[in-house]
Amino acid sequence: MKTTVVIPNYNGIEYLKGCLETLEKSTVELSVVVVDNGSKDGSREWVSAHYPGARLLAFSENRGFCEAVNAGIRAAKTPYVFLLNNDTRVERDCVERLEAAMERDLRIFSVGARMLCMYAPDRIDGAGDLYCALGWAFAVGKGKPKDRVKNPGDVFSNCAGAALYRRAYLEKTGLFDETHFAYLEDVDLGYRARIMGYRNVTEPSAVVYHAGSAFSGSRYNEFKISHSARNNVYLIYKNMPVFQILLNLPFLLAGFLIKQIFFTARGFGGVYARGLREGVRLCASEKGRRKKVPFRMRNAGNYARIQWELWRNLFWRL
Repeated sequence: MKTTVVIPNYNGIEYLKGCLETLEKSTVELSVVVVDNGSKDGSREWVSAHYPGARLLAFSENRGFCEAVNAGIRAAKTPYVFLLNNDTRVERDCVERLEAAMERDLRIFSVGARMLCMYAPDRIDGAGDLYCALGWAFAVGKGKPKDRVKNPGDVFSNCAGAALYRRAYLEKTGLFDETHFAYLEDVDLGYRARIMGYRNVTEPSAVVYHAGSAFSGSRYNEFKISHSARNNVYLIYKNMPVFQILLNLPFLLAGFLIKQIFFTARGFGGVYARGLREGVRLCASEKGRRKKVPFRMRNAGNYARIQWELWRNLFWRL
């Protein structure tokens, strides 16, 4: 057995059945860990009753995505960990294809699946993430026809809703930063891996169907907007050396301004601005300063490659 599947769950009983049923049909043997974040809908009882072979880790309250998946990663004993959202269904050979992609190159840190919209399966939900000099992360192919992304390739980071990670490298980069609680934590982890010279790749032949926020109607809400804004500031401060922040500052300020205008037009301007302020306060705090990735001269070439991508992805995005 090579892979442990870690499924964070919060009041997701309506999705868990489909997710676990498809994993049972996998073409490779899997270990499954469900981490429950204090659900009140009977999720943990249902998993215990119907899937006794799955290991259940239960929190008494909602500790957020990062703490949940970190607990699952620590519980894993296999070389790979497949992080999977509870509102997903996987094709039978998905994990097999992810494992095969991982084994093509020892420099690979993570392999992401091609996520399709569960209720519009001809459309892509995401196939890896790119990051640009505006400080924006965006999903490759989102909303495009499913055949738009067919070939494996490098990405900046992978969506932790359906990505395979090499556990030995997680011990080097560190796990998900629980300061994030939720949103952009996967970009942060992928960024740290890139600084260390590892690769993040996407494997479109590994398919996952994702219900996601488009189905729930919660694409924009105060919690998501404020946390994303806060974490965006924190992500930049944490991973960019001072000279790189200064180099990108005009683009970053433009990116924040564009989003401020965007959210103001949708009635969330105050929420977004508050999130930015919280991000600045976090960066200035002792906790934020302690988390900053120290610059190492041996990683200078990796920083240069990242910077090239930030500029290239800016023009690709626009």
